Amino acid sequence: MAGRVIVNLIVMSSGVLARAFAQAYRQALQNASRNGVAHETIHNMKKVSKTMTESEARQILGVTENAPWEEILKKYDSLFENNAKNGSFYLQSKVFRAKERLESAAKKGAEGITGLNI
Repeated sequence: MAGRVIVNLIVMSSGVLARAFAQAYRQALQNASRNGVAHETIHNMKKVSKTMTESEARQILGVTENAPWEEILKKYDSLFENNAKNGSFYLQSKVFRAKERLESAAKKGAEGITGLNI
């Protein structure tokens, strides 16, 4: 009998909590639209780029702007193998994309890259 009362109490309280969270969420959306926060957030999201910049690629690989291509490859190989051993596919893919970005910049002859003889 006590178990049934406890279960009913848990079910009723979870329903009350769910309604309270839903109401709080609706209120937060109303406040955001009134203050213009939602519009500003959408506008800022348009500025976000999904492509990696050359600077980000250099930071990921830990190389300077004047690093020769051999050093970039050495850093890439080291980081790629370490992440392969430790099982971090996300970091491994970031390292790969960083090398790929620097490689494409070198092929295009982008300014600021020195010593990249591919």
